[in-house]
Amino acid sequence: MNKAELISAIADKTGKQQKEVKAFLEAFESTVKETLSKGDKITLIGFGTFDVQNVPARTGRNPQTGAVLQIKAKKKPRFKAGAELSATVN
Repeated sequence: MNKAELISAIADKTGKQQKEVKAFLEAFESTVKETLSKGDKITLIGFGTFDVQNVPARTGRNPQTGAVLQIKAKKKPRFKAGAELSATVN
């Protein structure tokens, strides 16, 4: 399912116009991005948690040449599914 299909499905379930659902979804995405960029987390009980994971620096190899290279530390977004979501999928 892509973003347009998600908007359409939510509009069908809620009886709202797709324009309103699109605005809500974009506000949700923006809020998640802003919150994670501050280093905070978002917990939706039963659904899951969005947070930031710190990935430490490490050494790697260039697969073509075999040369050793340093990979910088970075932060990456992470989503951990909640109990209800996990139970629904399994």
